[in-house]
Amino acid sequence: MSHKRIPKRKAAIAAGGVAALGAAALLLPNANASQSDGGGATPRTFRAADASGVASRLASQLGDAFAGSYYDAGNKQLVVNVVGNNSNVVNRIERAGAVAHQVSNSTSDLRAAARTLKADATIPGTAWSVDPRTNEIRVTADSTVTGDAWDTLKSTVKGLGPDVASVKKSAGTFRTFVDGGDAIFGGGARCSLGFNVTAGDGSPAFLTAGHCGVAAAQWSDAQGGAPIATVDQATFPGDGDFALVKYDDPATQADSVVNVGNGQSVQIGRAADAAVGQQVFRMGSTTGLNDGNVTGLDATVNYPEGTVTGLIQTDVCAEPGDSGGSLFSQDGSAIGLTSGGSGDCTAGGETFFQPVTTALQAVGATLGAGGAGAGGAADPGAGDQAGGADGQAGAGDQAGAGDEGAGAAAGETGADGQAGADGRGAAGRGHGSGADDGSGLVSTR
Repeated sequence: MSHKRIPKRKAAIAAGGVAALGAAALLLPNANASQSDGGGATPRTFRAADASGVASRLASQLGDAFAGSYYDAGNKQLVVNVVGNNSNVVNRIERAGAVAHQVSNSTSDLRAAARTLKADATIPGTAWSVDPRTNEIRVTADSTVTGDAWDTLKSTVKGLGPDVASVKKSAGTFRTFVDGGDAIFGGGARCSLGFNVTAGDGSPAFLTAGHCGVAAAQWSDAQGGAPIATVDQATFPGDGDFALVKYDDPATQADSVVNVGNGQSVQIGRAADAAVGQQVFRMGSTTGLNDGNVTGLDATVNYPEGTVTGLIQTDVCAEPGDSGGSLFSQDGSAIGLTSGGSGDCTAGGETFFQPVTTALQAVGATLGAGGAGAGGAADPGAGDQAGGADGQAGAGDQAGAGDEGAGAAAGETGADGQAGADGRGAAGRGHGSGADDGSGLVSTR
């Protein structure tokens, strides 16, 4: 019995697929390319995925003085918020090559505000996340939040005090991006494969959205096809939205890439935490490849099915069927799994993603095949330590992709095998890069 990769359909770039085509143009020539580390200058320049590792180390060193961080994409700089005017704290930040920015709200202040929102304003159709660029909690309500619910939300935000939180309305409706009856993938739902991993027992598996994992116990790579993988663990709603799905054949050999359509793929070298301001790319089975930016961290979303915490917030578009798909960075880092949001790829909207690092840690898996997963969940900056100027617990490190080339991930599109079969596929809608199968799923034939 031989093991072979399921043939991919070529991605059909629809006439309206400008966003996806633009994303591919940005991504493909530069995938896995390194950027300058600034030659020791202060402030230094960082790759976005590396900046998150430096920020994590600074957070552990600075304690209560650390009030969040974000990536200044224009200048390729890491900005670290600090409370107070402690020169030792500022010096440590600058020795790490980052820019110190004084703010009024501490991390504990914002966490306390988030707890108040959870207690008093857990309303379906609402979401909030920390925005370190404004040093506040950004609260969003979708179109279903009206009347008394809207009044309660506004009064709760106002009660947090000035400059702690802001609230705005979204035109869309927050929902998970799985669509029952739309090109069935498993249990009446079509989703997208996130990243191939090795489970804790050494068996081949992949990550996808938790709400996909609870929707179907067994998954197929084609509409109406025989199951090839079974859900091992799934979390949704609650502390995340992720599932570990094990291939039924232990000899499965799955590609360790993200297929971005049109015959192109991107190698994934590690898992990394997201940074606000970072450019990211999303691949999904409905809308193909799209790009945008991270806008918030530690997001809480009150879906109709329940509350999910610990998500990444972005402005990348997504639609039903994209759930579970890969969120990754230009340098080939696995960032997240598509959870849900509002809007679509015509009007835009807000979207939320499960961090890959926390999903890996929760399910006990490693990124890629054969146990060679790099940049494990516990330490997304592992393998860096390049050029530490300070020598103090990693301060001053330019977090390099020291584990590039290790087990990569297959963040592929959802495999329905019948894209657009219900007349609603991306190619029929005239946007995205077409419903490219290329799921990275492997069959034995």
